[in-house]
Amino acid sequence: MSRLEPGDVLARRYLLLDPLARGGMSVIWRAFDQSLHRMIAVKVLTASLHTDSGARVSVRSEARAAARFIHPDSIEIYDYGETVTTSGGVAAYVVMPLLDGTPLAERIERGPLPWQEAASIALRLARVLMAGHARGLVHRDVTAENVLLTAAGPKLLDFGIAAWAGDPEDDRGTPPYVAPERLLGAPTDPAVDVYALGVLLHTMLTGRTPYPETTWEEIEAARRTEPPPRVPGVPNAVATLCQRCLARLPEERPTAAQIVSALTSALGTATLGRHVRRGLTVAGSAAIALSVLLWFQQARPPEHPPEQPQRAAQPPPPPTANLIERSPAAAITVEQAAAGFRTVLEARTPCGATDDDVVLDLRQVLDATVAPRHGPSQVETASLRAKLSTRLQEGRLTPACLSELQARLDDIDAAVQRD
Repeated sequence: MSRLEPGDVLARRYLLLDPLARGGMSVIWRAFDQSLHRMIAVKVLTASLHTDSGARVSVRSEARAAARFIHPDSIEIYDYGETVTTSGGVAAYVVMPLLDGTPLAERIERGPLPWQEAASIALRLARVLMAGHARGLVHRDVTAENVLLTAAGPKLLDFGIAAWAGDPEDDRGTPPYVAPERLLGAPTDPAVDVYALGVLLHTMLTGRTPYPETTWEEIEAARRTEPPPRVPGVPNAVATLCQRCLARLPEERPTAAQIVSALTSALGTATLGRHVRRGLTVAGSAAIALSVLLWFQQARPPEHPPEQPQRAAQPPPPPTANLIERSPAAAITVEQAAAGFRTVLEARTPCGATDDDVVLDLRQVLDATVAPRHGPSQVETASLRAKLSTRLQEGRLTPACLSELQARLDDIDAAVQRD
């Protein structure tokens, strides 16, 4: 297709203002919807559809399917259309909200990301893919250019050109992220998204793609027989997961749901370790300060000798066994602890990303757990703890949110024991 220019109008409605990003398959434009008078983003596919009517039907069907797919970390589809270019070609375009953010590709250009940040982004993207795969949709172009970093977290673009699992393969995709089986014409499968996510995770961790090929011709000529490269300097679980995603055979790769579980576990372990280290540091600093104070008091001569023998100094209290910093639950009731659970669950931090249906479900289980008819001595939090574990495995609860909610359940248990 001919190159579009600022000022061009698609479908007599969408005024193109300036390009925001370019990928292997499309260009994203900042645009103005002249019918609804709002700023939008328009993604125009670079390949012309005028020579293949079957491709036009396929793209239109995929866009309609994707428009019905709604996920908080996937950008909503406003409209899909086709337009005749000045050269006579037919180009497809997808209209989306215009979000304020930075393409992940720009962030990577500044250097590798800390592993926790890279893993958190990959976790959010894996949740989107897990939801899409459950509906039979395969994204096919998970790349750094198709991820927008916003104040609300990473957003995955381009489900507007997704395919149904089992569809015939085509040449849509960005070469460094293309799974090996796509070169052999294998039908579309969720494993191609997993491979691309592995490439993206490796790129975030190292600042470069795992393999040097950047064109279709180069990847078709590549003959890889060695295991995928391993990322150094990150936790073993993360490095191993990345390698598994890059496996040559699709059946050897994890599913998106397994990626969610693995990254949730890795991030949860890191969060717990950070809290413990902080607790040890605080406890150690307090012990040093107390030792210095005691030494100073012993070494300093009294200004006025005491007329009466002084009482022996009391030994300092033993350090607390709970090194994770949180409010003590020594004096709160079951009802107050339950209220604390609700407050954490509905707070913007750390549970702000929790879906509304998950919040409602957890509140209902909590209410049943602490119902007045049970009496304090009959309150049992095991079912709610099991529910939290299930939501974590599903990827619908962050490790930080889980940690805080479990702390509130500890408060409930402590209050029950006192009663």
